[in-house]
Amino acid sequence: MAHHKSAKKRIRQTLVREDVNKARRSRIRTFIKRVETAIETGDASKADSALRDAQRELARGVTKGVVKAGTAARKTSRLNARVKAFKQAA
Repeated sequence: MAHHKSAKKRIRQTLVREDVNKARRSRIRTFIKRVETAIETGDASKADSALRDAQRELARGVTKGVVKAGTAARKTSRLNARVKAFKQAA
């Protein structure tokens, strides 16, 4: 356990950051799921708008340091490919 005042403060700050980052990661997952459910339900316009929202949320996660840039790019690319394939099939 920390004994110094600065170390105790750092522990408190870390706990707060963990909560914020956890919420942000959860929010990103929610936006990704919205794209997937829109594809499953067969709604192309909803899938497009959900994809745009998910891309924004992933980019925000990168700037906040919650998600690495490559991870966000990969997820965005795969979502985009799924929506594109869905629209061509429909």
